[in-house]
Amino acid sequence: MKLSSSLVAVKKILSNKPRSMFADDDIEQAAQLILDSEGVINPIVVSRISLQSYEVVDGDFEYYAAARAREINPRKGEMIGVFIIEPENQDNLTKQVQVFRKAKSDSSEKINFTSKDLDKFLNNLESRFEKITKQLLEESTAKVKLETENKELKKQLADKFEALEVFKNLDVDKIAKKLINAGFNQKKANQIALAVVDERKKKQFKSLHDVIERVKVPHGKNMQKGISSKKMLDFIESLSVED
Repeated sequence: MKLSSSLVAVKKILSNKPRSMFADDDIEQAAQLILDSEGVINPIVVSRISLQSYEVVDGDFEYYAAARAREINPRKGEMIGVFIIEPENQDNLTKQVQVFRKAKSDSSEKINFTSKDLDKFLNNLESRFEKITKQLLEESTAKVKLETENKELKKQLADKFEALEVFKNLDVDKIAKKLINAGFNQKKANQIALAVVDERKKKQFKSLHDVIERVKVPHGKNMQKGISSKKMLDFIESLSVED
């Protein structure tokens, strides 16, 4: 049997579902579309409850939209296309309604779940993104700081190496000149320079600390260290300024 729709007066159809189940704005929009196209794109399914009255089996939203269309324009909205459940098509239509309802229900549940899950996912993603961004920024800052410290350390090592080379290789006059540039007076600079050359003849200096400990100059009747730790730092810094 070929399934075909029938036109039924909207006023002869009832729904056992309340109109409040559907948003007014949605019903209003659908009603206008029904009037514009002069019919519903999907006929609703109804069952006969008397000779001239029907009850909605499937398509309650379409029914309420059609009822609203009839309120707006009684002439254009008077009739609506329906599939009527009769004894000869009852099994077929009932099965279709059950299958389509289940499919719609499953789809709705998936969409609702997916929507909630998507919101949660996006929130988690945003939180993770902020955390990763913060972590990367901290790592970047730490890396820059480490690179700066390494450069400073290399510079200090280079300055110390240069200072040690002064005491290991330069002659008296050049050593004295560099000591004067570092703030030593000429007399003491000459004394230190002479002491440096004498000491390295005995044994070459291994470090700047070695220079501080071994190089001594007269102080009254005693001998004292010619260069203190603080003065050695000033000396190293003066070499950097010279460069």
